[in-house]
Amino acid sequence: MRSFMIAPMRRQKVAIAFGRVLREARKQKGLSQEELAGDAEFDRTYPSLLERGLRTPTLTVLFQLAKVLSYSNSPKCWE
Repeated sequence: MRSFMIAPMRRQKVAIAFGRVLREARKQKGLSQEELAGDAEFDRTYPSLLERGLRTPTLTVLFQLAKVLSYSNSPKCWE
């Protein structure tokens, strides 16, 4: 049976790439990491961990970020 687990090294590369995209989106909105955390109802240190690739976001976190960053493809059920 084929596993859908991502190898640790690949997961780290994905987390780092996501962090770069998140940082750019946050800066385009003119938000500090602390403002993003407050708006998304995260601990104030969490955006930093995401941006540095030290944490991998859950699907719920992705939806919260999309809502705060005003991504139009975020599901209406999360508003």
